Amino acid sequence: MKEPVLILDPEALRAAAGKAVGTLKLLANVERMLLLCQLSQGEMCVSDLEVKLDIHQPTLSQQLGVLRSEGVVSTRREGKNIIYAIADPDLIEIISVLYDLYCPKDEK
Repeated sequence: MKEPVLILDPEALRAAAGKAVGTLKLLANVERMLLLCQLSQGEMCVSDLEVKLDIHQPTLSQQLGVLRSEGVVSTRREGKNIIYAIADPDLIEIISVLYDLYCPKDEK
């Protein structure tokens, strides 16, 4: 017996494709990808991100600003520090898949 053919709503598919393309454009920058990979491990302040990733001002502030304006990271103040975290759980899943596909495996 043949499986039923799944009929997708073209408008819903177009909307989903648009959202996916927007996310891929956001990720298509080395500094933003590095920032999101680091933040996928937990929240961090700007100075720690700068040291860990060797991304310096003004590039760091510019790329964190892009991530904030797109709503994928959130911030909170802790004393003089601004702490960043990934706000979109779907993005953590995407980063995880990309990590599994592209990052070197630890061979112990």
